[in-house]
Amino acid sequence: MSDRKASASHSSGIPLSAGMLLVTLGVVYGDIGTSPMYVMKAIVNGNGGINSVTEELILGALSLVIWTITLVTTLKYVVVAMRADNHGEGGIFALYSLVRTCARWLILPAMVGGAALLADGILTPAVTVTTAIEGLRTVSFGYALIGDSQTKVVVITIAIICALYFVQKAGTSSIGKLFGPIMTLWFLFLGGAGLIHFAGNLGVIRAFNPLRGLMFLASPTWKPRMAWLSPSLCS
Repeated sequence: MSDRKASASHSSGIPLSAGMLLVTLGVVYGDIGTSPMYVMKAIVNGNGGINSVTEELILGALSLVIWTITLVTTLKYVVVAMRADNHGEGGIFALYSLVRTCARWLILPAMVGGAALLADGILTPAVTVTTAIEGLRTVSFGYALIGDSQTKVVVITIAIICALYFVQKAGTSSIGKLFGPIMTLWFLFLGGAGLIHFAGNLGVIRAFNPLRGLMFLASPTWKPRMAWLSPSLCS
């Protein structure tokens, strides 16, 4: 009887609601949606700075960003991860419980996956917050506050991360409700700014061609690999 109830609950799925979408936007897509900016900044800096930017560099970098996000979110999450669950439960060890009857040695990749997830959870906040604080130097009030001191960047980053981890005890749902509206406004701003600039140069649509990204990777004069150290985009 309990198995039938579990099966019925599993087949019915989780009800979709506007609140759930808002929480998901704040928890999941906030990180994915901001990582491309850090990647583009690293690519430009690694290839000589803003004065060395060419059309080929921008199209190639954008192509890599577009197709990385598409493969990660669509194939990894939607096609694979969201369908491979254990009675609605996900995660490395929940999936291991499904395949452990096949071979006991599968505990080894499960342990590696758990360690990688833990490492990503440690690295991603540090890289994201540090890059955001360093980005304040591009505006006048931010530079006046931070200057060239990397010590101030580290102190501010530690304070922000400590505050974030302190409020996390309220639960993922509460954090998502807090950051959901903020990320909604942020994405609306990015979308609006993107549409305005897209209308000014429709040729940027060529970045959807994956060959642009492959050419960018294969070029001996460009250094795109430096930017892919961002764990947020690849997690």
